[in-house]
Amino acid sequence: MSSTIAQLWAKSDRPAVRAFLLSIASLSAALLLALYSGAAAELGQVALASTSALIALAVAGWVGVTLVPVLAKRTPLRWIGYKMEYRVTREGWIYLVGIILVALPALNTGNNLLFLILASLIAVILMSGILSSITLSGIEMRLELPEHIFADQPVRATVELENQKLTLPSFSLRVEAAKTKGGPAAAMLDTPVYFPYLPKHDSLQQIVPMIFPRRGVYRQEAFRIVTRFPFGFLQKSRHVNLKTEALVYPSVGPSEEYLEILPGIQGALESLAKGRGQDLYALRDYVPTDSARHVHWKASARYGSLMVREFAREDDCRILLVLDPHLPVDKVTGLPPDLTASNARFERAVSVCASLAWHFYESNSLLQFRGATIETPLAPADENIFAVLRYLALEQPLPPDPKQALMADLAASPELFKIIVTSQPRGSIPAAVWSSSYVVFLDDVVVK
Repeated sequence: MSSTIAQLWAKSDRPAVRAFLLSIASLSAALLLALYSGAAAELGQVALASTSALIALAVAGWVGVTLVPVLAKRTPLRWIGYKMEYRVTREGWIYLVGIILVALPALNTGNNLLFLILASLIAVILMSGILSSITLSGIEMRLELPEHIFADQPVRATVELENQKLTLPSFSLRVEAAKTKGGPAAAMLDTPVYFPYLPKHDSLQQIVPMIFPRRGVYRQEAFRIVTRFPFGFLQKSRHVNLKTEALVYPSVGPSEEYLEILPGIQGALESLAKGRGQDLYALRDYVPTDSARHVHWKASARYGSLMVREFAREDDCRILLVLDPHLPVDKVTGLPPDLTASNARFERAVSVCASLAWHFYESNSLLQFRGATIETPLAPADENIFAVLRYLALEQPLPPDPKQALMADLAASPELFKIIVTSQPRGSIPAAVWSSSYVVFLDDVVVK
């Protein structure tokens, strides 16, 4: 007992405790003076009774003017303003039916024992509401999400509840997403999180697995803390306005489309890999313009003809990854195609582009990215990969561009090898871009 009191005293607001004890003592003295005033009036001592009453009123007024404001400032009145929602559970309805069954014979017979039982049953209902309100009061919530989230990949979020009450624990709390009126369904925390016990003036955390099926921004405006403590007759809940936002990157997993186009891209990169360096790249037949010092004599003796060594280029692989977000134009009508089909094609283009960017990130390539509204500098892929993924997470399809400004800019920079992902049909890419590019046409990618 002494250790508990010492801990409470160490955590308490000592000026507030002193003000509380002083106010209790002063009001007790005022009550005694008021009682003494009444006794003096009964004995006919009017002057003494009046003096005692005035002193009691003065003491009570002094407490109200000086000590009550000090205590009010330190009282967490925000807990009183919590908006609670009630719902009678199935067990509660059965209990209410039982109360009615006891109340009818009690009223008919006037039996005191039945009235005593009825009062006890009603008191249990009142006690249930009071305890559930105490359990929900003083509870704060936090939700922590990982920094980087990818679509269709499980992540581990952390839900934390903090009990700010100094003396009372909380029991049987359930955290779930709150659906706003007229708004979309909850985007996060589809599975409720249960906390059986939350100690006083302490916090607990639980790890929650979450999966976001699509790229983009997920928002959750509010959450609910629900309890059925102590008897399960009432389900009481409180809204927590905790605006949470999560940016979900496109999936970078090896999709079928990505696996289909990857060999062609690797072949195109290999064709540009030879150059001046020290590492052997390949052997080929001798031509008159080759230098004699590049002749591989052992291979020439083995094959019976002169063979020349080619060396791998020493500089790093430099890639310009381009996403063309413009929708194609129907060749027959001259209008954009069906919006649903166009959006599906664009999502495929974003997915392929994200997988390629992640591939070059894993291979430590020098990567530059171009889109309609973004252009990253040429840098190691680990420096700009998440800027690329953020753009891909938010990018939306654009209307057709008859001037093809993006392709014209790409044709003006032939020094970088470009990988262009587009939903445009074949024949729409300018010839000047083909010489230093590998174009991924979604029409050529077979979806199984």
